[in-house]
Amino acid sequence: MLNSGVACFYAGHHIFIPTGRLMVSKQATDKDALVLAKLDEIEAELKRIGFWSETPEMTEPANFLEAPSFELWLQCVFLPHAREAAGKGTYPERSQVGLMALRQYDYHSYVPEAQTLLKLLHEFDRLIENE
Repeated sequence: MLNSGVACFYAGHHIFIPTGRLMVSKQATDKDALVLAKLDEIEAELKRIGFWSETPEMTEPANFLEAPSFELWLQCVFLPHAREAAGKGTYPERSQVGLMALRQYDYHSYVPEAQTLLKLLHEFDRLIENE
């Protein structure tokens, strides 16, 4: 069950994109709680630096390179899927969202306002990859 969310235009339909924490029926592990807290930090940082869209319009991208922007992919694909995984306690073996952000914000050009977001995404990767 979700405690908050935002409407999003996605694949030709208005859908509900979860924000905030998932309320789960299973016993949440420490890792689940840490992951959900990190996702909340990432969302808050996206909003703080103006990378969050209150009315995102996006079609289903196969990967982040096909999304209209990396920020929309984070908002409409990454955050909801990562929250769902944390709610179920199921994680991939590897996460490279920090590397994707590095390529976006600090590879060919340096985006100063995105450096805290970059740090948070790398921290997320470490949480996922460490048991």
